[in-house]
Amino acid sequence: MIRLRRDAVTTSPAGRLVQDPLGALTLGWHLVIHLLLAHLVPVAGTALAVTALALTGREVIRRWRQHRLTQGARVVHIQVPPQVAEPAAAVFWANLIGLLRPRFKRWLFDQPHLAFEYLWDGPQLHIRLWVPGVVPTALIARAIEAAWPAARTTITAPTSPFPGHAMATGGVLRLARPDHHPINTTHAEDPIRPLLGAGTGIGPNQTALVQILVRPVTGHRLGRAYRAAAHLRGATQPSMVGRLLDLLTPGTTPTRTTGVVATHPERAGEIRAILDKAAAPRFAVAIRYAAATSFTTDPVASRAWVRGRAHALAAAFAVFSGRNHFTRHRLPHPARALTERRMGHGDLLSVSELAAIAHLPYDPAVPGLARAGANSIPPPPQVAAGGRSCKLLGDADAGPARPIALRVPDARQHLHVLGATGAGKSTLLAHLILTDASAGRAAVVIDPRGDLINDLLDRLPESAASRVWLIDPDTTPPPALGVLAGPDANLAGDNLVGIFRRIFADSWGPRTDDILRSAVLTLQQTAGATLADVPRLLTDETYRARATRRLTDDILTGFWSWYSGLSPEARANVIGPVMNKLRAFLLRPFVRAVVGTPGPGLNMPRLLDGGGLLLVRVPKGTLGDDTARLLGSFVVAKVWEAITARAHQPETRRRDAALVIDEAHSFLNLPHGIEEMLAEARAYRLSVTLAHQNLAQFPPGMRDAVATNARNKVIFAVSPHDARDLAPLTRPNLTEHDLTNLAAYQAAARLITANSETPAFTLTTRPLPGPAPGRAELCRNAARTNAATTHRRPPLHDPRHPDPDETETASHQTASGGLGDEPPSAQPPA
Repeated sequence: MIRLRRDAVTTSPAGRLVQDPLGALTLGWHLVIHLLLAHLVPVAGTALAVTALALTGREVIRRWRQHRLTQGARVVHIQVPPQVAEPAAAVFWANLIGLLRPRFKRWLFDQPHLAFEYLWDGPQLHIRLWVPGVVPTALIARAIEAAWPAARTTITAPTSPFPGHAMATGGVLRLARPDHHPINTTHAEDPIRPLLGAGTGIGPNQTALVQILVRPVTGHRLGRAYRAAAHLRGATQPSMVGRLLDLLTPGTTPTRTTGVVATHPERAGEIRAILDKAAAPRFAVAIRYAAATSFTTDPVASRAWVRGRAHALAAAFAVFSGRNHFTRHRLPHPARALTERRMGHGDLLSVSELAAIAHLPYDPAVPGLARAGANSIPPPPQVAAGGRSCKLLGDADAGPARPIALRVPDARQHLHVLGATGAGKSTLLAHLILTDASAGRAAVVIDPRGDLINDLLDRLPESAASRVWLIDPDTTPPPALGVLAGPDANLAGDNLVGIFRRIFADSWGPRTDDILRSAVLTLQQTAGATLADVPRLLTDETYRARATRRLTDDILTGFWSWYSGLSPEARANVIGPVMNKLRAFLLRPFVRAVVGTPGPGLNMPRLLDGGGLLLVRVPKGTLGDDTARLLGSFVVAKVWEAITARAHQPETRRRDAALVIDEAHSFLNLPHGIEEMLAEARAYRLSVTLAHQNLAQFPPGMRDAVATNARNKVIFAVSPHDARDLAPLTRPNLTEHDLTNLAAYQAAARLITANSETPAFTLTTRPLPGPAPGRAELCRNAARTNAATTHRRPPLHDPRHPDPDETETASHQTASGGLGDEPPSAQPPA
């Protein structure tokens, strides 16, 4: 048996505690005080040193983290699309939850944040997103375009929102209640409309900024909402002693409720709101605002303005008041704080709450906000991206950067280019022609203004200079066009008379048509005659007698017999309508040189088969509207006659060629329908490009024919009326609003690839390369050399064989190209 000593029990600390608890505790307290007094100074010094070191280290780490964020930071400027869908903002912010870093990176580098900003710089409103250097800017730009497909983004380096301002006032908005209580996100109208209204009326030297700093959050902060909901529900939490006893005793302790919800039923809705917010992804959000001005000649007025504007910006957030609301707090040095974009703790907001305060405006008209214009649609993958067998149209303005081109076989389906002046049509046409020239394909270009031809002459490849043929009032001599000649003389005559009839339809009658047609058919059977000889044929009896004496057509002979039987007065009366139109046309020396010079004329079939480039510059301001239309229409007629002659060629020998007509409504004057021309040209491998400003320039029948047969469409900005007619071609990708709001050099396209129509998409034309020094003069000199091959010198008179008739004929040939020997065979183009 063990015996305990009495003195051991009474002298041990446990014994004293049992026998005299109060005395033992007093003794212990005095011992603690003694130890503290003995070691206070060294302990306090150590504690202060550790605290200072910790604070210094924390500041160093904070500055280092902030430096990592600001180094390489970018600002993504957002051009708001014409129409904004309300759910888009929630899609955008939910996508950015993916920026959440792993735990070890958050602990070491912290979680980077973004800054969504509404910036009023004077009267203009900018919506932009600041992206730290550690976050890929392209990722954010793609997220913006994914959420708002019609939005456009521009990335720049960050600058101070308040450059050079001398006075600024601002603050911070924080939630008034704990952040597990949600704000109001249910609104019939755009909730930021009051904020946008608060920013109106800002002057040139004034700035306002609302900055919303955002970062995704995870971890213990998210669990507070559930504990708050449990507290409101009345669930009791065990005390510290209770938790200790729970560890020592087995079993579970049931959660006890006090029936608070039953006693206070209004809390059920609050609990449900807290749990709904807790179930969604959440962001830490800090909202700052500031107004500043550099106009300080009246400091009192300036101070009143910045205070009033800052108050208006903060008051606009009252629209979000609900179970929670924002309150204003002071922000020292607001201009510096908003420029540095440092983020502290922040309040927790769900995706829907964040989307309500940080989104693109829903209203179609917002003062000072520049819209993105039309929707930007990426091209389908089957659209060509370039190559020697393609014609360049431009570049994609949405999706991956890539060229947009039209394959040569698909170009045979013809191209209709529509858009207002200055929209970019000429740039697109120039690229089409330059790619043809570089590939050695033939092209005929008709330009009624002249700028397109001048741009081409400056930029044609040097290897194509020898193939250039130029009809231009500024370059003489021009090639002889030979409008009376052609593979099919009857077709050439019909085309010529038909062109006059369509251009002068208001003053053209059956007798005028009969006279001109008979004169043309007669001159076609007269060696060396040109269109310039029609007036002489109708007024000079001697010339007419020689021209008609060998006619074998009874109808033509009968016409001239009737004509010769008229009195001079009656003759002048019947030929008056023809003569006034021909004189107005032929009085210009340049025109006479083109249509009145005898010789073999331009061999259009060889030009098209040999890769020639015929550039027809007929500026209406220089030549007049009717003259320019006649000359351009004659060229179209010659191309048509040459192409139809390919019917006798095997299909494999037909080389691709192009006819490009700017202001096409002025030159489509052939007597047969445009639908027939386009349909047959496709078979003969001629691609036709028709460019003009608006649909009303085409008569209804021609409009339908072009819509049906020119299946490739490139549409620049058009009027609302035309957009209504064209929208069925571009829906659902592009609407009427898109077609009227296309930016300069932006176009909507619907192309043909392998005989199938692609969905509509958008493109931007590519700027032309710079002009090559001396290239235009090189091309003009080559064109003069080529033009000389289309002229014929009259034979010299031999004085040993005087013949009055022949002498008169030869002298007339020198002046205007009259009777003579049959022209030699046409020379090929250089």
